[in-house]
Amino acid sequence: MDRSTSMFVVLLSSCVSLSAQWLNYPTAGIPRTPAGKPNLTAPAPKTPDGKPDFSGVWAVRTSGRQDLEYFLDIGKVVKGGLPYKPGIGEMARARGAPENKLTQPISHCLPTGLLVEHTVPASMGGVQKIVQNPGLVFILFEYNMMWRQIFTDGRPLPTDPEPAWNGYSIGKWEGDSLVVTTTGFKDGQWLDGSGNPLSDAATVTERFRRPDFGHMEVDFTIDDPKSYTRPWTVTIPKYLMPDTDLIEYECLENERDLKHMVPPTPSAAK
Repeated sequence: MDRSTSMFVVLLSSCVSLSAQWLNYPTAGIPRTPAGKPNLTAPAPKTPDGKPDFSGVWAVRTSGRQDLEYFLDIGKVVKGGLPYKPGIGEMARARGAPENKLTQPISHCLPTGLLVEHTVPASMGGVQKIVQNPGLVFILFEYNMMWRQIFTDGRPLPTDPEPAWNGYSIGKWEGDSLVVTTTGFKDGQWLDGSGNPLSDAATVTERFRRPDFGHMEVDFTIDDPKSYTRPWTVTIPKYLMPDTDLIEYECLENERDLKHMVPPTPSAAK
């Protein structure tokens, strides 16, 4: 499966290094149609303890330009828009203005942040590989070869963690949904290409569901009392990318643009 090797201009103006891997190798254990195609409407797989297994390579579901809408301005797909606290909407609009877009952390090859990792389209490096094990779920990200850990072994959230781009995540099962709570974020993050913020006071709750073999939905609830007057929720649809794998993607390799760009704001670079 071919994927674009360049990032969208809003993201980035950076060069990409690709290394051919198993992009067209049949994935073992996938249900298939009589014609040999992956059967994406087959029942979702289960782990030995009967829980849904989210393992696989995933990307945000494409529907016209809807995939870009999630990344470019998450507020457009949130019912009623984002409930900004006073001054936050103006700050976001200033950050997202055309002349300021290249102050976005991802434009400087910094980590994308939690929500952006789920909304960048596959053609721009937004591919994820989930590896589900007892007690621990790994999420590997194609962009910058990043990773994330979700502990499902019953541990509590850390009480005074070193702030991190992806925060610290613990998960539990509620029926067939994996519910993940994350805190401990670095301050000043961007949730999308429009500059909508995520602060260090935020708690993010994700609810992962896999209704069938080829589809997943992730409900995000953002509770950030520094930025928003109330929690808000958005659902990100995902689709399985069978018979392929991640591509090595290093933002800074052969990068030639940073010296021409405005540095990110101090809060975004913490």
